[in-house]
Amino acid sequence: MPNMSLNKVKIPEQEPNVRNKNFLEVALGYTEDMAKEEAQRCLNCKHRPCVAGCPVNVQIPDFIQLVAEGKFEEAYYKITETNSLPAICGRVCPQESQCEKLCVRAKKGESVGIGRLERFVADWYMANREVKPEKVKKLNKKVAVVGSGPAGLTCAGDLAKMGYDVTVFEAFHTPGGVLMYGIPEFRLPKALVQREIDNVRSLGVEIKTNMVIGKVLSIDELMEKEGFEAVFIGSGAGLPSFMGIEGENLNGVYSANEFLTRINLMKAYKFPEYDTPVKVGKNVAVVGGGNVAMDAARSAKRLGAEYVYIVYRRSEAEMPARLEEIHHAREEGIIFKLLSNPTRILGTEDGWVKGIECIEMELGEPDASGRRRPVPKKGSEFVLDVETVIIAIGQTPNPLIVSTTEGLDSHKWGGIIADDETGATSKKGVFAGGDAVTGAATVILAMGAGKKAAKAIDEYLRNK
Repeated sequence: MPNMSLNKVKIPEQEPNVRNKNFLEVALGYTEDMAKEEAQRCLNCKHRPCVAGCPVNVQIPDFIQLVAEGKFEEAYYKITETNSLPAICGRVCPQESQCEKLCVRAKKGESVGIGRLERFVADWYMANREVKPEKVKKLNKKVAVVGSGPAGLTCAGDLAKMGYDVTVFEAFHTPGGVLMYGIPEFRLPKALVQREIDNVRSLGVEIKTNMVIGKVLSIDELMEKEGFEAVFIGSGAGLPSFMGIEGENLNGVYSANEFLTRINLMKAYKFPEYDTPVKVGKNVAVVGGGNVAMDAARSAKRLGAEYVYIVYRRSEAEMPARLEEIHHAREEGIIFKLLSNPTRILGTEDGWVKGIECIEMELGEPDASGRRRPVPKKGSEFVLDVETVIIAIGQTPNPLIVSTTEGLDSHKWGGIIADDETGATSKKGVFAGGDAVTGAATVILAMGAGKKAAKAIDEYLRNK
């Protein structure tokens, strides 16, 4: 019998004033009974709008019906028919703007907790079953994948299941891309990411680390000398953007990319066990309003900062961060300085940050993005006394691959030009997807691009 409650089954969480002092996962996940109760809220609609909202086309009502029946293993297999990273997607996908946004139950009350149920199924399977590698007939064709983030892992996994010999080239010493270096431990435990990477390896995918494509080997060398018949570029968007204001070169100014990489991949949060200290001081300002800004602010709080400010030039309604992340940040004591824009960073005589000067803003007419353009209010300048400033206003693709690959076209801002449906680029046999094409976006959109590219590469090589 359907559960007609208007509200999702509440997911257990650490208390805010406990979790803001540790890097353990905030949400603790559903129990089996909670999962079945929430699954019974699904109406199993005939037209299945939620599936249309999923970039990797998970058959959502089917797996939820299996959860409701207590068939958790079967639910896992149903999800992984199209999604190779369910434990990750269940945690970091913006379900509220994709599958859950289209859920019929959301018309009167809250949507079904699709993300929470996906996470439960993946966690249950990891805890109770051993992953069984699929046996596939090898095609004896080699494909290279550049980057081991969500786009690269998805593309590699799908191609391996089709029978291709896939080698992934990762620039860092640890595979995982943004899943490892960009998303904090309290949102996405790294041991879990490693399990998902191991699952991809179990398909026969080889992952080579410390391989900076464009330096160690070029795309052309991969194809002409190393024997790869096709290449997928999923190298992400790792080049941080700055504001271009006075004081950005002071000690104590970080890009969010560097700050989070030091904490996540280099485990600064475990200092002195890992000798990668990050000094944040007592007061921290994080500039930006997206998920990365929330991650940086919440991480700074956990590293011991007493006062952490989010400085954002628009209002909360325009913030691109997930509502859940904004809510969690507020609960944890992050201070929001909205309608405020930095004008310069102040420094001490010996070159360290001592404050950030801002000006109050008001919203004017909508800009090209549809959001109202912030306009400075004369005479409203103020200073926040801080020792650390973290710039989290966006990232763009590193130009290294484009600049070292003959015939690979790109946009002026750095993104590789690729077909929306296939990932095909201007260079024959080279495909691209994820943040390397779109600029910084979501994990699930990158996975969707990797999945489309794998299908296109298969068609290309079969017809070659």
